[in-house]
Amino acid sequence: MVILRPTRKLMTTLPSSGSGIRSDTALGDWYVNRLVVDRQPLLLLVSALSLLAIVLPARAVRTLPNRLSDVVRERLKRLGTSSKVLDAEVAAMHSVTVAPTVDRLVVRTMVHFAKAIQSYLPADGWDMTQLPFVEARLAETPCHAGRPFEQVVFPGERGAALLAARWHAG
Repeated sequence: MVILRPTRKLMTTLPSSGSGIRSDTALGDWYVNRLVVDRQPLLLLVSALSLLAIVLPARAVRTLPNRLSDVVRERLKRLGTSSKVLDAEVAAMHSVTVAPTVDRLVVRTMVHFAKAIQSYLPADGWDMTQLPFVEARLAETPCHAGRPFEQVVFPGERGAALLAARWHAG
């Protein structure tokens, strides 16, 4: 099971479907927010444990719980995740529960990522094919940079490490 945690502005679109305690996946809960860049609505999803980001067009938002495992699968492919690990993570996402946000640090990271997305996209026009490049830049963006270096999170590295630790152990 995985928990999808929409921000307050998306809770009307994705109403709560339960109070799941925690996700069974290596990457944990997925937080989601809607943002607009150059009049283009986007969804920003962030893994609670790794801070790995997914950026996609904000289409059919109501169906996101049904599509979440496919969306994560595609992102993990772009990250270079092995098919064995990828299949295990997606299988653990067999059921999706929508619940309110609970971690302010993840929400704060989403705010920083939303600002970064605007600077990572070209100012003179962009299209949806550039979103994977934005995700790659976010994966390299240091998070919690005010902490000692050992506590700084690089989302791509952290995501890969969490996936390997969880799914190679079994």
